[in-house]
Amino acid sequence: MFKVDLPVDESTEKAVERRRAAETARKARIFNTRLRVMGLDLDTLNQQVQEKKHQQNMEKQMDKALDKLRIYQDEALVQQNNAEKEKRRVLNSELTNYWATHQRAEDSRDADLKFGLKGAFKIAIPENELGPASMQIFKGEGVGEELRMREQIRKTERDLRAQMDENEKRHMRDKHIEMLASKELVQQDVRGAQQAALEEVCKRATRIALDNYNQALAKEQAEKLEEQHKREEQENLAEMWHTMTSDMMTECAEATERQVGGRRPPQVLPDRWKGMSPEQLKSIQQEREQQCLERQKQRDAEKIREAAWDLKLLKLSREAEKEDLRAAELSRERRIQMDRYNMQLAREQLAQQEYLNKRLYTNKPTKDYFYQFNTSSR
Repeated sequence: MFKVDLPVDESTEKAVERRRAAETARKARIFNTRLRVMGLDLDTLNQQVQEKKHQQNMEKQMDKALDKLRIYQDEALVQQNNAEKEKRRVLNSELTNYWATHQRAEDSRDADLKFGLKGAFKIAIPENELGPASMQIFKGEGVGEELRMREQIRKTERDLRAQMDENEKRHMRDKHIEMLASKELVQQDVRGAQQAALEEVCKRATRIALDNYNQALAKEQAEKLEEQHKREEQENLAEMWHTMTSDMMTECAEATERQVGGRRPPQVLPDRWKGMSPEQLKSIQQEREQQCLERQKQRDAEKIREAAWDLKLLKLSREAEKEDLRAAELSRERRIQMDRYNMQLAREQLAQQEYLNKRLYTNKPTKDYFYQFNTSSR
């Protein structure tokens, strides 16, 4: 067997190198502390901003191009319309010239019937030698044709002249009507100005009358307010005088009672009552002293009951103090036992921790142990 040097497939190596470069860039991006803490990919965000700006610029350029295209289309349409109008006008003028040059009425086949036999072909052979097929005028036809044609032309001229006169008269009548209309408009403007002046005078007179009426109303209103003020002052003075001279201000004791009859005590009027009489005050004082004596007796009885209750509470408090002392002794003994138990647990835990640190976990991990983690971005 002969050794053959086969060409190396470089596409596979390039693909591997490309994947390795992409993996390296991805690791640098993922394991970057600043980007991981911030949670932002600044390069990607900047690229997106640049793409957004580029897209906006492209949209603006497209809008400007569309605007220019619309303006160009509008100008093209206007020029096309103008060209079509001009072309139509030229065609119409050429058609009119063609009609006037090549399609005249006197050049038609029926021109001899419309405009007579002037200029028509005349036969030099005598009429009596021509046969029936050469007859141009038959019996009963063409008699006085030239005269009739001349009369028709004159009539046409008269009709045309009459039409021209009628048009002239109509034109003069229209001018006259326009002059009358302009005069009528001037008169209307003058009448409108006069009417506006009269309306302004009427408005001024109306305003003056309204001002006078308002002044009269204001004066009348002021007089009414003054009369009302005087009447209120008189009523207030009368009320003050009645109050001063009434039983309420004179403090008349008889005015506060009203006899009702039937051996019942007189009824007291609250709106006129001015206080109690000395007899009523004396009876109220006696009743108050009697209530004070009864209240003092109640206080003495309560003091006696409170003293007995204090003795009972003192006995109960002494018994409660004895019970508290016994409970405190029991709790102190329990606390001592609990402290001893906790110290025993602490010694056992310390011995266990010393065994773990000095005998079990003797090999410390090196940096290679930690470097084996997070070696890939997948």
